[in-house]
Amino acid sequence: MHKLAIYHLETLLWIVRLGTFRAAAERLHTTQPAISARVREIEGQLGVAIFRREGRGVVLTARGRQLVQDCEPLLAGLESALLEAGNHAGAAGIVRIAAGEIAAATCLPQFAGAISKDLPGVTLHIDLDLTARMLQNVLAGTRDIAFLAGPVASPGLRTAPIGAVDLAWLASPSIATGNGLSGGIPIWSVGEHSPLHRVTCESLKAAGLPVRAINTCNNVEAMLGIVANGAGAAVFPKVMARRLIESGQLAEFHTRPKSQLRFEVAIRSNETDPVVLELFRRAAHLSVAG
Repeated sequence: MHKLAIYHLETLLWIVRLGTFRAAAERLHTTQPAISARVREIEGQLGVAIFRREGRGVVLTARGRQLVQDCEPLLAGLESALLEAGNHAGAAGIVRIAAGEIAAATCLPQFAGAISKDLPGVTLHIDLDLTARMLQNVLAGTRDIAFLAGPVASPGLRTAPIGAVDLAWLASPSIATGNGLSGGIPIWSVGEHSPLHRVTCESLKAAGLPVRAINTCNNVEAMLGIVANGAGAAVFPKVMARRLIESGQLAEFHTRPKSQLRFEVAIRSNETDPVVLELFRRAAHLSVAG
């Protein structure tokens, strides 16, 4: 009879976190048949069923829930102890990161560079996305860490603040010297579920202006180009528009929004992977303001 190994327990925990054998196979860089074989080995060794199928996914049996409850802190403690003993130099694995454009243009390059230097065994998979989807993906376990605009309030997340950026209304010089927002110029913003869109609407209301139809673009860099070419005005993070302001292609006008755009780094509140926890600890010391 084969004894259970650490990889059996790791497999079990990732199936529980992600909900399917297929998702666990992708996370562990193996095949679905290999995951199924590991589960059969666990059940054969223990003589009990660990999972039962429910729709397209699987759920734990009562014995399976007890096994996960007992083993998860033991596995996390072992991995953490090994990493601490080597000062995290032996950290390895793939960490999936989601980030918004502003974080990607400010603190993320510094973060990725430091991880590459200090933890060469860790591979980063970075996706740029919108805040709402990033939250869903972290909670679902398909992303490990997210750099996003906050504040974020969810019992399923653990967050740390990483600073804030100043905002300003910007337009091309020809529009900025005109009648301002009251002149009926087109207004641009990112998607309506984004914090930047919320600040745009709040700023218009504070000035006593109607929140009329707003043009949207889900890419801040693309929107900078659109506005610089005279297609309207928008609220931008000044840190991303600095080059265009200095070159004279964009000019600040109207009253600055009262709000800053605050940022946080987030992981699941029940995260136990020591590599993810170490990257979260490091990310909490970053600043989007530079």
